Amino acid sequence: MQKSITFKNANISFSDVGKGAAVVLLHGFLENGTMWNTIVPELTKRNRIITIDLLGHGKSDCLGYVHSMELFAEAVLFVLKELRIRKYFLVGHSLGGYISLALAQKKPLQIKGLCLVNSTSNADDEERKKLRFRANKMIQNNFNNLVRMSFLNLFGKKSRERYKNEINLALHEALKTPIQGYIAANEGMRIRENTNAVLSENSFKKLIIVGKKDPVLNFETSLEEAKNTKTELVVLSGGHMSHIENKEDLIISLQNFIRKG
Repeated sequence: MQKSITFKNANISFSDVGKGAAVVLLHGFLENGTMWNTIVPELTKRNRIITIDLLGHGKSDCLGYVHSMELFAEAVLFVLKELRIRKYFLVGHSLGGYISLALAQKKPLQIKGLCLVNSTSNADDEERKKLRFRANKMIQNNFNNLVRMSFLNLFGKKSRERYKNEINLALHEALKTPIQGYIAANEGMRIRENTNAVLSENSFKKLIIVGKKDPVLNFETSLEEAKNTKTELVVLSGGHMSHIENKEDLIISLQNFIRKG
């Protein structure tokens, strides 16, 4: 059941189910809390699971035209404070991983474990920054086509055929994202800084889950990142959308991560 809270005059939607160690699931760009719908039932068997619609996504409002990772993190912390949760595991997919890192930078002592799913502590390179800038210019006049194209490009040809129904459902949710939410999050990702130190300098449990065929994050770069930051690494066979392409393996990896935390 979705609940809501007001943060800086913006509505933030979230869910809070189960009992046990608190686990906060943060979705990616153009997603919302529904991306975890097939994951939550398995994790709630032993844990308290909180999902949050990030600013400008799902049923949560926007706050201006730049949602920095720090602002996203503030909104998440506001929800956790309302729920009186002081210690928790953080699991972030893509954009959600960037926000998890920003949150851990602010409140490292509250983190029991941090898991990046198809995400990275590296900043955008110059080419991706230019792509984000260009997309924000184009999106205002061509929202549906641009979202469809960028979303489908996250999957290889075989995945598009094999997971057609799941992809269509996810795309349906992506198209609900307001243009302002798209622009604000994309700009926030463009300007975010390198946060390797959050992984390398903190003692909480850390895990990076990567897709070997991820078209967004270079696989070799992810291997190097895990090695340099001394972070545990799990490699899955699919691409950027592990919750669709490698759902069972992702669930097992998350269960192990939480159980050993």
